[in-house]
Amino acid sequence: MNNRIIWAVVCICIFCLPAFSQRADSEGNGTPPQLITVGGGIGNIEQQVAALDFAQIMLQKQARNNAEAEKRRRENQELVSSGTISALDLDAPAGAIQEFNDAIGQMRSQHSAKAIPHLQKAIALYPKFVSAHNTLGLAYSDIDDNARARSEFEAAVELDDKFPAALLNLGRLAITQQDYPAAEKSLGKALAVRPNDVQTLTAMAYAQNGLGEYRQAIQSVERIHKLPHAGLGNAHYVAAAAALALQDSDTFERELKLFLEEDPMNPLAPEAQLNLRRLAENREKIAIQQAKLASQKAQVAVAVEANNKRLKDQLSALGGASSDPCSDCGTHAPAGAATEPAGTAEARVADIPMLPSGNSWTIRKGVDEVALFFAVSSHGHMVNDLTLSQIRIRDDGRPPAKILLFSPQSKLPLRVGLLVDTSGSVQDRFGFEKHAATKFLQQLLTNPSDLAFVAGFSNSPEVSQDFTADHDALEKGIHSLTNGGGTSLFDAVSFACGKLAAYPEGDRVAKVLVILTDGEDNSSHTTLRRSIGDAENGGVTIYAISTKDTGGDKTDADRILEALAERSGGEAFFPQDNDSLRHSFDKLRDIIRSRYLIAYRPADFEPNGKYRPIDVTATKDGSHLQVHARKGYHARIAAPGAF
Repeated sequence: MNNRIIWAVVCICIFCLPAFSQRADSEGNGTPPQLITVGGGIGNIEQQVAALDFAQIMLQKQARNNAEAEKRRRENQELVSSGTISALDLDAPAGAIQEFNDAIGQMRSQHSAKAIPHLQKAIALYPKFVSAHNTLGLAYSDIDDNARARSEFEAAVELDDKFPAALLNLGRLAITQQDYPAAEKSLGKALAVRPNDVQTLTAMAYAQNGLGEYRQAIQSVERIHKLPHAGLGNAHYVAAAAALALQDSDTFERELKLFLEEDPMNPLAPEAQLNLRRLAENREKIAIQQAKLASQKAQVAVAVEANNKRLKDQLSALGGASSDPCSDCGTHAPAGAATEPAGTAEARVADIPMLPSGNSWTIRKGVDEVALFFAVSSHGHMVNDLTLSQIRIRDDGRPPAKILLFSPQSKLPLRVGLLVDTSGSVQDRFGFEKHAATKFLQQLLTNPSDLAFVAGFSNSPEVSQDFTADHDALEKGIHSLTNGGGTSLFDAVSFACGKLAAYPEGDRVAKVLVILTDGEDNSSHTTLRRSIGDAENGGVTIYAISTKDTGGDKTDADRILEALAERSGGEAFFPQDNDSLRHSFDKLRDIIRSRYLIAYRPADFEPNGKYRPIDVTATKDGSHLQVHARKGYHARIAAPGAF
């Protein structure tokens, strides 16, 4: 109610009612004054008090409404100023906002495909919904529909050319496609709106490095360093790569030291330390330093039951033994990473593909060779005396153009990651499992050149003992693991594969990840498909030993372990008691030491990012043998100007 109306009511009650009373007195012919009542109600004094109370209540209510409206106005303005939403989004109707919120819930649960219809409805209800266009672009990007993703990002920018989130996403999408000029253009516009946004500055440094604008890339990282940039310490690695290209040893050294200081547990840390040691030994040779690095993903989660909708969705998304078991891994996997480079190949600073999250990079040379480890068995017994003539291999349906190497793995150094589930879902046999794992590593690592690391994972992975050949140190690392917390299996697998792939090597090695877990996961940020892709791209073979202590039908968690192992060329074991657990470790040791390595150059290879399936068969004395090998890989993508 308007203030004027309220006070008019008050004035009428205060000034008119006494007049009514006096008139009644004069007309009463000397009779005593009486209280005037209205409709049988209370007298005029009570009416005046009631009117005053009513006016006060209305004023207080209006003041509260005004304060709440002002608070909402300030909050909306802050969201617009921070770039979180567009000013156009403030006019979105309630129905469109509800659809948008439903979509956000689906995306937080990693159901991007299910979020798309909600976002489409939100845009249909309100075509100028900038944030809905931008989020729809992210959803399309998650399912690798880059054309539609770009279209939605561009639609958001067309509606509001000052909306930084859409400009940043356009730039990131261009980087994944190695279109660095377009990326630089979009990111420049985003920085014009928010010049101190560290995510945008990081992406800009990456684009500048891709364009050969090395000085500008270093300057962008220097700007980042002056701002709060938690979780973006590896931006300094991009600056180090730029400094290496410029042969600027001082900047190279400074940026690597900052990288190690800010992110000492990053899988790229060993390579950074190696480069610093080489630089200290001979600074004048910095121009020919090798920079062979790889990337990691790691994220967080909580434990779940062995059969649930989340695990079913992960298995369903993985699909059967298709021609491309990891079709959504290509956007975040390093170009050329599906082929393991020969140990004699020199690395050069060239392609540095960027993860969609903008948090990891890889510097490596694309080498068109495939190094494939595989095991062969007959009726459960390992066959370790095969010759090359007894092996048949097909890469993308064709025999290799040239076999470069065929050798038993026992002649190669081992790099082993032991990944132990420490969540609350694996309590009963935890102590015995640690004892069995300790004995397993001691018997497996028999050569001085063999190295292993130990990591536990619950809500997040944590290294308890880094790479070492020291059996005592590994034992301490295993027994220091404590039980409790949630489960983040997929994140931990990606982290461990990245760590194995990133360790600097001079020659070929055998990279193996052994997982001790029940197979449960409910909220990892990465997916089953991508964790398998990380294993394939890093040349890592996964072996899984289930920790569940009950028999019965196969569960979704069991199938998760089988998928992780078999897609990477490994095997999953399901022991039911302590004796069978010990036997599983013994069998696994024999399998790992009985594997073969074959390195070859694929026929008709094209650097187009296509998935190339691998099929390996083995025969002996006319009998077909069982072969455990990874199913395929993605060809590298040729960098612009590369030859």
